[in-house]
Amino acid sequence: MFLPALISLLLLTKPPERLAPPVEKDGFIVPAPGDASEPVWGVKDGISVGLWPTGGPRGLLRIYAPYLGQRRLRTLNFIAVEPVAGGKRGYSELEHSDLDDADGKAMWTGDEMADAPEPRAPWQPAAGKRFRIGQANALTFYVFVEAFKNGAHPVVQVTLRDDRPYEVSLKVFAAKDSAPMKSCILTATMGNYQRLRKLWLKDEIQTPSKVWPDYKDEWKFAPFRDWPLDKMQVTAGEAIVAATSSEEDPASAGYAEDVPKGWRFEGKPATQYWRAAAVKGLVVRVNARRIYWGDKGAIPGGPAFENFELVAPFSAGQEFVFGATPDPPEKLGLKAR
Repeated sequence: MFLPALISLLLLTKPPERLAPPVEKDGFIVPAPGDASEPVWGVKDGISVGLWPTGGPRGLLRIYAPYLGQRRLRTLNFIAVEPVAGGKRGYSELEHSDLDDADGKAMWTGDEMADAPEPRAPWQPAAGKRFRIGQANALTFYVFVEAFKNGAHPVVQVTLRDDRPYEVSLKVFAAKDSAPMKSCILTATMGNYQRLRKLWLKDEIQTPSKVWPDYKDEWKFAPFRDWPLDKMQVTAGEAIVAATSSEEDPASAGYAEDVPKGWRFEGKPATQYWRAAAVKGLVVRVNARRIYWGDKGAIPGGPAFENFELVAPFSAGQEFVFGATPDPPEKLGLKAR
């Protein structure tokens, strides 16, 4: 049997009925040994990152924040990989897979960077490699994404640090066969879960009502809006932007009966943020919705930001750091003026 056929059979196989939960090892959360393990990695008592087949669509990284009172495997946000090549943007969640004829691009993991990564089942996850960054302990692994329709073939290196327990580093690379990428966008796609309505820039806070005062379409996204680097807070060559809820206690909101349980916020709110090198061409971008994704009920309080991302010209190894901290934005050096 030819290799492509073997690959298709592997990815078509349904996940095992039971996957072993991750285990704690040396201050980190790592997948259990074996061929039927949850692909979840994290910092003990801190942030965790997961992949399908844990709950949710394929083609997305999961962000877990149990320190906020979220249940195990309750997703605080998803991060999609959306490379731009040949004038077209790819969508890791929405594109159809060429490997197994399913929705969502296939993702799998490895301990080492590979120029031509071979697909494998995501429930056979990499253990991750340990190393030191100064005085900190770190855990790293690579997420491989199948090639996109636009020819882009990105690879994402994930790094977790015990001295930064509420954030995850994501570095983007290109596989050997990738088309040239104009950018490789990592977008946090589920701001409506916490109902993020305050975007913290250098000297202002933007809200959906300010950005889209006439937005009334209940079935579509409000159009993306960008702000350039000079609108962002920059410290020591690094830009940072944050998004928070407009509500002190999002978990106490009243929901319409048709809002699914998965959209009903649990636990304590977080300051969600991105930081990256302040390079020329960097922008922060958001859109918004009035109705939860999947057209499942009105968002309490009106429109909220849904996608939240930093966009920069592609360069191999560029780093985007996503965080979800219980601290207010002021602790990150942001100020409401």
